[in-house]
Amino acid sequence: MKNFDLNLYKSMLSQYGEIRVQENRSRNITITNGKMIKNEKTSRRGLSVRSFENGTWGFASSENISPETFKRIIQTAEQNAKYLKGYNTAKSFQPEHLPYNYQLDVSTTKPRITEGDVIAFLMNLDQYIVAHCPAIKSRTLRLIELDMEKKMVNLADSQSYSLWSRSHLFLTMTTERSATPYTYSEAIGGMGDFEDYFFDPSQLYTKIDLIYSRLMDKSDPVDASAGMKDIIIGSEITGILAHEAIGHTTEGDNILGGSIYGNMLGQQVASDKITLVDFAHTFNGQLLPMPIFVDDEGTKAEDAVIIENGILKGFMHNLETAAKLGMKPTGNGRAFEFFDEPLVRMRNTAILPREDKLEDMIASIDDGYYIYNSSNGQADSTGEFMFGVSLGYEIKNGKLGKAIKETTVSGMAFDVLKSTTMIGNDFHITNVGYCGKKQWIPTADGGPSLKCRMNIGGK
Repeated sequence: MKNFDLNLYKSMLSQYGEIRVQENRSRNITITNGKMIKNEKTSRRGLSVRSFENGTWGFASSENISPETFKRIIQTAEQNAKYLKGYNTAKSFQPEHLPYNYQLDVSTTKPRITEGDVIAFLMNLDQYIVAHCPAIKSRTLRLIELDMEKKMVNLADSQSYSLWSRSHLFLTMTTERSATPYTYSEAIGGMGDFEDYFFDPSQLYTKIDLIYSRLMDKSDPVDASAGMKDIIIGSEITGILAHEAIGHTTEGDNILGGSIYGNMLGQQVASDKITLVDFAHTFNGQLLPMPIFVDDEGTKAEDAVIIENGILKGFMHNLETAAKLGMKPTGNGRAFEFFDEPLVRMRNTAILPREDKLEDMIASIDDGYYIYNSSNGQADSTGEFMFGVSLGYEIKNGKLGKAIKETTVSGMAFDVLKSTTMIGNDFHITNVGYCGKKQWIPTADGGPSLKCRMNIGGK
């Protein structure tokens, strides 16, 4: 993919456009109760062209990459733009281009190991679980890897190449107590390849012990007391809150579609302790898990500051939403597969840390909960959300108590942020999941621990 010279085809564009070639590669190895039940590799590659004419985009793609196909797909994209222009009644716009050239390759620099060695590694972990987690009724180890390799040029003189990868091992354990099954799962890994995280099985034994301990906590739970409570949320749920309940409502296309926050710029929407940013690629000099230096429209990617000290400051944009709203593009135009058009998508969405310590946050609560791990999350265009709680603990008289039964937390996102009184000095951001807005795409989110007020389900 890196050797494709897209400039050879750039001259074929008769009007503004983008040319992109891309290959996505994935691997899934799943071992359940000592038996390998899946060993799967997939690869999809192709080219796409997007053409622009008087406020209308035309798009075309093909799995076949050849000089003849490039010419045909460019012509098809331009014909589609002309055809769709006749049906576009919206006001025309002209995008503001922020061209940029960049190459990014996060693939491992370590020697690659064989698939047999990978399977032996996973089997070693499975045997450790059997030997050291006696109450386990079933266990699953699932290795999920993804490589996204892209190359792009446009007529605004942007050029980019990126090879981004991630590797995660999901450890899931199930036990039973009084004939009731309890399951708990956590992921290990991040940006990079298998070799960057999983070079010695014994280094993961402590993590397995911790997951087992949390499962044992979860298997002896108490009911939460339903209602509005003081709650501390861990970084994982902070990230879900930032992504689902705030991020989606401040994406430029959702602003144009009627998000209630479209007319709230400059207003206080959160505690003055809250700053929330969709980072392009780095934070405090460190590369983030979903680094975007040039987006799939060829725009230089910049941080999108959404909330600053409690004030709603801005939105996330691609070329079209920025032009229509009279704002600067932020480089949030992203596509997952070669046959996908770039949409306004998040990158690394997080609330910034402050100075509070987690132990002080817990000590400040007489009757509340510490929510550590989530099972799912959803929100709507009003910012109302509901998240599943996979693992949480009660807080009594400033100390952690027993684990609580699986439940949900809910509320209005900005009400929760306004209620935030303490923000941790911890900061963690992960890229485990996918965002499913119209097309799947990997994103990253996180932040610190927060002390706030939420509704919790229970008795």
